[in-house]
Amino acid sequence: MGHEDAGHYARKHWPGSVADPTIREAIEKRAANGKLPCAVAFDVAKRLGVAPHEVGRTADLMEIRLVKCQLGLFGYSPKKSIVEPAASVAPAVEKEILQAIINGRLPCKRAWEIADQLGIHKMKVSAACDALVVRIRPCQLGAF
Repeated sequence: MGHEDAGHYARKHWPGSVADPTIREAIEKRAANGKLPCAVAFDVAKRLGVAPHEVGRTADLMEIRLVKCQLGLFGYSPKKSIVEPAASVAPAVEKEILQAIINGRLPCKRAWEIADQLGIHKMKVSAACDALVVRIRPCQLGAF
């Protein structure tokens, strides 16, 4: 979705798509000012026992903006992204990232798994990806 489509998140989905009422209600309770932070979206998914992409899809259909990506990639002000390329990348981190690439990209879910496996912050993985010129995609919530 380009910047010209901002605020028209439902356009990413089939016409006539309907938001799940249970997820919709949970998002309504947790969103503020038309925004839903990534961490909150994941908490909603966990509490309801649904996949994160279902929460992301429902947020899109509600025209709720996903913000504060836990990898630092989107949803921050005034800059969209807060992640900066790492000055150096530990060999273990580089190895895990390069081994997890699918179709030239590192899936968000895999980035989280690498962070967990190595006991490092998620943003350290995305900073390493920036330094290695590896794009993270797709987002578990469907934001990108």
